[in-house]
Amino acid sequence: MKKEFKVIADLLPSNTRVLDVGCGDGSLMSLLRKDKNINVRGLELNQSNVQQCIRKGLPVIQGNAETELHQFPDQSFDFVILSQTLQAFYEPEKVLRDLLRIGKSVIISIPNFGYWKVRTKLLFFGKMPVTKTLPNTWYNTPNLHMCTIKDLFNFCDEKKIIIKKVVGVNEDKISLIKKGNLEIKNLFSKLGIFLIG
Repeated sequence: MKKEFKVIADLLPSNTRVLDVGCGDGSLMSLLRKDKNINVRGLELNQSNVQQCIRKGLPVIQGNAETELHQFPDQSFDFVILSQTLQAFYEPEKVLRDLLRIGKSVIISIPNFGYWKVRTKLLFFGKMPVTKTLPNTWYNTPNLHMCTIKDLFNFCDEKKIIIKKVVGVNEDKISLIKKGNLEIKNLFSKLGIFLIG
């Protein structure tokens, strides 16, 4: 199991209603259903991933989160999850507003472009980095909006979005991120997981 999924599962209370936006092959949905008895639904763009979810018996809708979130009623889920997808949207702010409308709380994970190895590769080699969390090269990456933990933290502050908890993930280590340690955690976390409301 990916460390990211364990952290997300730990943020969720049992017996809640969850929408997993960009649910992929349903791995996180399966985990939440099995381990936490969560009533989970998925929204996924990729046809092959949708078919994998269906084979696993998971309720999934094929659709584009950027254009189809308006169909979900206000506050229709306790939590909405967006795992490593925010940076791939053309209009991430619009998507975030929709997620906050649909869910009472939102969990967002992002690959951290502020991670020291990413910075080092760009600084010393002068090329866009390829890492475990950013496996694509510049010309075939789905990432349109490069974002750091610090960027998203400041964005939430600026837009008056309540940050309930931020967790930094690096290999098998996780740590809480607050305003006071934001600089150092932004440097040493590969992934940021935000619980916002």
